[in-house]
Amino acid sequence: MVFHRGRMLVRYLLLSAMLALILFLSSYWLPQGRARDCENSWHPCLSFYHQTPEPPLVPAEWAGPSTAPPLIQECPGQSFQAQRLLLYLRSSLGANDDVLLEPYLQSWEQLIKFMESLGTIISFFSQKVRDKVAVIQELSLKHSREAHGKPSGLQTPASSGLQSGAYHSVRSMVEAELKAGVVDFSRRSQSGCRTLLRLHRSLLWLKLMLAGLAEGPDADGQYKTPGELSREAYMVALAPHHPWVLRQAAELVFLALPDRQFFLRLVCVRSEREATPILHTLIRALTLVHTHTQRILDKHNMLELP
Repeated sequence: MVFHRGRMLVRYLLLSAMLALILFLSSYWLPQGRARDCENSWHPCLSFYHQTPEPPLVPAEWAGPSTAPPLIQECPGQSFQAQRLLLYLRSSLGANDDVLLEPYLQSWEQLIKFMESLGTIISFFSQKVRDKVAVIQELSLKHSREAHGKPSGLQTPASSGLQSGAYHSVRSMVEAELKAGVVDFSRRSQSGCRTLLRLHRSLLWLKLMLAGLAEGPDADGQYKTPGELSREAYMVALAPHHPWVLRQAAELVFLALPDRQFFLRLVCVRSEREATPILHTLIRALTLVHTHTQRILDKHNMLELP
């Protein structure tokens, strides 16, 4: 009987200790000071401070599994901004695993700036991507004019048709173009779906390259060069879909890529250690957008459009 009471006492003491620990940790995460102090810290704010809180720049699920989300700063003096890229990627994730086309294409504007920052030799590839972005924008404008009965020569904002209508999202574009019969599964056609597929493959290439940059050194303490990483990513994502001439041109681009320190400066960090959490956050965002797009295209058998 005494032994049984002793066991019960130990259990109560353990439960009390756990409860005290939970209360202690909870108090640590309570905001300290005024509402403005709460806004400027990484600590979550109570509801009476913010009735409608702004979403964080970096969602927790995009950060590493055991680290806090990195704060990506605006990087002065350069066109590519990792902060804006992340914002557009995040904004492109729509309901029901859809991808909104306007922020998706805005993400590509930043990725084009990223590629162009790597040197003039890569401008051939960045211009191809820019042309594909323009194709989807023009198709959206054309569809918007036709839907509203406007003359084809009328100038409209670049975002027209991307904020609503058939080209509002990847899923709506796919469904609209299939219904209109503009997607040809046997030969090349000027469709948004075919153009998107090319961007989709290029997005995988960039994602794999960044994933390589985020990896640590090998057993000898050596890091792979950006050229090596870009080539490996290219062989997976793009080479199977490119003719021999284009594959040879790509080899020249990889040889001309700058060193790792240049890539670190593009995300405004000074060391590999500082770059890792930022790269992981970008990679997770790219992965989400790529995965959602992949599912939609795969559902309609569009992953091998000619």
